[in-house]
Amino acid sequence: MSEIQIGRLLSANSRQFLVGCHASQINLPSLGALARVDLESGYAVYGVIMDISIADDGFVRQLATVEPIDEAIVRDHRLNRSVPLEIRVQMVGYRLGDRISHLLPPQPPLGLDRMVLCSSSEVVEFTSSGRFGYLRHLLQENTAFVSEVLAAHLQLAQQAHQKAARSDWAERAVQEIITLLRDDYPTLIRVLHCLADTQLFDRL
Repeated sequence: MSEIQIGRLLSANSRQFLVGCHASQINLPSLGALARVDLESGYAVYGVIMDISIADDGFVRQLATVEPIDEAIVRDHRLNRSVPLEIRVQMVGYRLGDRISHLLPPQPPLGLDRMVLCSSSEVVEFTSSGRFGYLRHLLQENTAFVSEVLAAHLQLAQQAHQKAARSDWAERAVQEIITLLRDDYPTLIRVLHCLADTQLFDRL
């Protein structure tokens, strides 16, 4: 199966990077999805999609005040105009050769590096490596929104693990999250409330 390219890197620091892609991207990734950027140095950097935003567009502002809008104009706008989506990604680990690490990568990606969506098998391999160390990078995000991202990520990852006949992965992941947040009760409650709203949580 060929890799699904999402977009190319716009900017980066040691923890996060921003990717741009066309608004008509058919295979637009989901919030919480695991993605990968391959570096020329041989490292593969992994990240979780934290936010997806549509850049401001003056043409859309004008159209939004006109009713009704011809569907042909909407299709033309999405297919032919360069209206970029910006995707913010939290780095959660890297691979060098056959070794996967849940530490931050030694170097960030560079401008115009290509980001691809990880396959189900790659999601299973990365998320089952080690002892859920990558989750701490998500939990260090100091926003209430991170609980929503975490719940979305667990749902997507659990779907991949179920395909690989590893249905107990989510239960172990939640137990690790509880351990990591044992001294941060407010955040733990927010995360558990989000998980309670997912079908995933019903099976734990």
